[in-house]
Amino acid sequence: MSDTPLALALSGLSFMLAVIWGGPLIRLLRHLKIGKIIRVEEPGVNLVKMGTPTMGGVMVLVPVLLLTVLLNIVTIVGQQITGRSVLLPMAVMLAYAILGATDDWEGIRGPRRGLGMAVRTKFIFQIILALIIAIVLKYFLKAPEMYWPGIDQVIDLGIWYIPVATFIIVGATNAVNFTDGMDGLAGLISATAFAAYGGIALMQHQVFLGRFCFTLVGALFGFLWFNVHPAELFMGDTGSLALGSTLGVVALMTGQWILLPLIAVIPVSEALSDVIQISYFKITHGKRIFKMAPLHYHFELLGWSETQVVQRFWLISLLFAMFGVALAVI
Repeated sequence: MSDTPLALALSGLSFMLAVIWGGPLIRLLRHLKIGKIIRVEEPGVNLVKMGTPTMGGVMVLVPVLLLTVLLNIVTIVGQQITGRSVLLPMAVMLAYAILGATDDWEGIRGPRRGLGMAVRTKFIFQIILALIIAIVLKYFLKAPEMYWPGIDQVIDLGIWYIPVATFIIVGATNAVNFTDGMDGLAGLISATAFAAYGGIALMQHQVFLGRFCFTLVGALFGFLWFNVHPAELFMGDTGSLALGSTLGVVALMTGQWILLPLIAVIPVSEALSDVIQISYFKITHGKRIFKMAPLHYHFELLGWSETQVVQRFWLISLLFAMFGVALAVI
């Protein structure tokens, strides 16, 4: 079976697994009363979402890990389906999911109810994990350090690769986390980005990484089955931190991380809007550029419906992702 059809088949299989166990997971989360707490400063229309089950990132995590692990130890009709190269993104997804789940639990049942983990504590853990991952990428996996569009040769960054890779992973983690605020938004944007990088990986003959990406796309589609407006389930930090960190690692493994601001234009814009808003607020002693940050709330307060924001952001994401893939194959 050729690479692309098999990758798409894995995507379909992970979609079915996510949809099948999605219903029981939602019932379990409701039984445990693991529901979203809405911030006071969020637009008032979001108050109707109070109590909706969260930590739904588990719905994505389980099918991806299950399929990847099982197919990594089983040979099907004489063909190896996955390889050891996907062990790193799997481990990254699991590690950041645990960090995100801890944050979600603290915010729902812990002593910091409604707040979650202290921002500084969470950020320190992200940096430590990202630093370890960067070292593994450079010295153990020997990932291509950087490709520049139009240049076939790998550009060697030397020791600077470690801080750059660390920044990419932490940045992608928080960018997707900022994007998670509307029904279907983070899931659609993440699925588009992973599909783009999955295609790039297959074109680079990193077939195992490409299959992993499309397995993740299928699981995200399964999650979106329950997360589209009106959402029955939210991914929480359990999902957003796992997806963001894994996206950063996948981009680094392809060596095409320079294209990440294009392929993930919406998460990058969401993160930048928050940084700009906070910086401008401090410099001007109380003035704001956006009505509210991250960016999706700004457009909601301008009068766009939640569905309009999600669909328009996704269309922009899709166009930029196609542009990014085109640059990768120049």
